[in-house]
Amino acid sequence: MSKKLIRFDWAIKRLLRNKANFVVLEGFLSELLFDSIKIEHILESESNQDDSEDKFNRVDILTQNSKNELIIIEIQSTYEIDYFHRMVYGVSKSISENLQLGQKYSNIKKVISVNIVYFDLGQGQDYIYKGQTDFKGLHQKDTLTLSSKQKNTFKKETVSDIFPEYYLLKVNQFDDVAHDTLDEWIYFLKNSEVKDEFRAKGLREAGEVLDIMRLPQHDQYGYNRYLDSLHLKASELFSLQTEAEFKAKDERTIEIAKNGILAGFDDEIIHKMTQLSWEVIQQLRENFE
Repeated sequence: MSKKLIRFDWAIKRLLRNKANFVVLEGFLSELLFDSIKIEHILESESNQDDSEDKFNRVDILTQNSKNELIIIEIQSTYEIDYFHRMVYGVSKSISENLQLGQKYSNIKKVISVNIVYFDLGQGQDYIYKGQTDFKGLHQKDTLTLSSKQKNTFKKETVSDIFPEYYLLKVNQFDDVAHDTLDEWIYFLKNSEVKDEFRAKGLREAGEVLDIMRLPQHDQYGYNRYLDSLHLKASELFSLQTEAEFKAKDERTIEIAKNGILAGFDDEIIHKMTQLSWEVIQQLRENFE
């Protein structure tokens, strides 16, 4: 048995910012990061703007955990060819916004960027990717480490603990077979469902908080409008892709006809090859005269 729930991308904008519901985000992040995550508060910044026309990076939610780290959770439903660049911008923006004027660089907070995408980004067979910064020796092939003094001063164990960390979840590539508790979360992100046998941290609470039937009437209306907008965007994208395919096909057909004319084929042969009208073929011939 499973229960259909509210989509995570809508919930993260409307419901999960409530401190009482932090347990859902904490459960998701704990499973993903293999750590016990405690969210202290939600940060408001330029990155959290909810204006569809804004020119800033739009982060779905920016949190600070008990380790004084910044965690960005970004969800993208529609295709963006430069999404990798957007990830970099979001992290850079968060770092600069949270370093006050006059503070030393060691006050820079570590940023963990969690990106949930519902389109095929890059090339790869997995559905969860992690990126971090390590420095490798070009000659000795060793990994640069922190000195003992740096470890004691910064309370960090490795150089990568200082630099931003990226997680990329390519939800649509998941095959719907949950092998562990993290997969249970991926299943929920893809299907908006929680099966009775799932035991991942935060999912039981998600099943309660994100129950569509528990939403107030005005929120149910807003949620249904959001789903309608997703369908509309999908239809618009499909229409653009279809038009581009037909245009490309027409251009190839015209090119075949032109080559046929140059090769000395008569109109009947060109018509059979391309299915172009006699008028179009004649017009193409006149253009060559």
